[in-house]
Formats: sequence, C-alpha cells, structure tokens
Amino acid sequence: MDRLQALNVFVAVAEAESFAKGASAIGLSAPSATRAINMLESTLGARLFTRSTRRVRLTDVGRTYLAEVREILAHLQAADDMASGAANTPVGQLRITCPQEFGRIHVAPLLTEFLDEYPRVRADVLMVDRIVNLVEEGFDIALRIGHLPSSELSAVRIGQVRRVICGSPDYFATRGRPQAPSDLLSHRVVASGSTPPLNEWRLGQDGAHGVRVHPRLTVSSLAAAIDTARRGWGLCRVLSYQVGPDLESGTLQTVLEEHEPAPLPVHLVHVEGRRAAAKVRAFIDFAAPRLRQIAVLR
Repeated sequence: MDRLQALNVFVAVAEAESFAKGASAIGLSAPSATRAINMLESTLGARLFTRSTRRVRLTDVGRTYLAEVREILAHLQAADDMASGAANTPVGQLRITCPQEFGRIHVAPLLTEFLDEYPRVRADVLMVDRIVNLVEEGFDIALRIGHLPSSELSAVRIGQVRRVICGSPDYFATRGRPQAPSDLLSHRVVASGSTPPLNEWRLGQDGAHGVRVHPRLTVSSLAAAIDTARRGWGLCRVLSYQVGPDLESGTLQTVLEEHEPAPLPVHLVHVEGRRAAAKVRAFIDFAAPRLRQIAVLR
C-alpha cells in the first residue's frame, strides 16, 4: 500500500474510531487498514492510536498528525479538482454540518433538490449541535447560528432567528398569557437539553434582564419539549425556526415578544480560496436564496 492510501486509511479510521468501520468506508478490509496504520506508525516511530477491545482512539501525536494530514489531503484534492475540471463543474462529495433540528427541518429537503439538479455530487451531512472545525474535521460548509468570531472563513448571511417563549392556545386559555417576565414564575415550563438546562432566561435586547425559571419537566429531546408544549402542558423556550410551522399554523403562539433578546444571525460558512470548489459554490448559490425565503428566518 502506498503512502497516500495509508494516509486516507488513517483519516478514515480516526473518523470512525474503528479499523473495521474506517476500512469499510473506503472499500478496504480491516486487516488491510491495520497493516496500513502499522506501516505509518513504523515509519513515523510514533503511536497514532491506542487500541481497546471496544474502540480506537487517537493519541496526542495522532490528533496533531490528523489535522496536518487532512490539510495535505485537502490540497491534493484541490489540485486534482483543478486538473479534472471539478473546480468548474460541481462533482464529488460535499460535506456539510449544521444544527440538528435546522438540518432536519430545512437542510435535508433542500439537499434533495440540490442533488437532483447536480447528479454528480454526493452529500454527507453531520447534524450536530456543536461548532465543527471545517478544516480540522474535513467539512466544506457549515450552517452557523449566532455571531461569528473573526476567522479566515467566508460567510454568507441568510437570515436571523429569534429566541422565543411559546405555548399552545389551549394552555393560554386555561392558565392565561404572561404579560411580564416575572409572570413566568407562575407558569409551567418544560425545558430540554442533554445537560442540565440553564434556569435563568436572559431577556431584553441586551439580555440584561434575567428571570430564574423552575422547569416542572426537563427532557433530553427538543422535539419532545416542543410536542409537550404543543399538547398544552406548558411553555417552552426555543429558537423560532424550530417551531416555524407551528407558529404559521397557530398550534403554538409566542408571548413576551417585546422582551425577546436581539435576534441571532444565520450564516453559511465555507473555506475560501482554492478550496472553494465548484460543488461548494454551487451549493451556496443554490441554498442561500432559498433559505432567505423561509419566513421564520426573516
């Protein structure tokens, strides 16, 4: 096995945290992947992975090496794209990351249209509620909600979202509508999150006003929290896009709008320069105007 293929095996195993899964992802057998990694480690004189019966983990050296290898492979891919015409024709795998619910509601339907229009492109979407490093983790495009830090990435603004407090008409008919932030203390609240939720809701354009709420129910699933509010049990606090269809149909209604924090911007972010291949430019051009038409992002 040549050095380039061994590097691709290394990246695949690191991403899958498994020799078998990593090898399968690039069409090799697990023994072939093991031999490739052993060759690399022997050449480097360093351990890249720690192995256990359940999973494979990168060593500190392996993590540093992974970032460098991804950069090298990205430059090689850019050179190949330039030579093969992919720099001008959308082709190849497009890797996108976005928040989980935004991806489910908006990105997945959009992508099927995009793939129908560009049959030579394949898409791989990671829907996860964390900031993904595009360069280190090998992604082409990220959809980001919130203010962007300074970086060398290119960003295209597609809209904004609000952080809203909402409940069902049945709930408000039974328990009334809060008229001031302090009224929240007498209302049922359902919170969501995989970690203990923040019990202080920051309100007002500058977030200066805090209300300490006491959730009667906390669930790990955002969809379950919204469904609980939809059924009239209590109030939940979410981003406006997460309940867009409910707000349009009236199954959920917002309250205390005048006390909402400033909206959060939404951007499509990508690596600029030579690595902005045709597939990336095509998706940005395709997705940005369509996302801007979504009412809840305006």
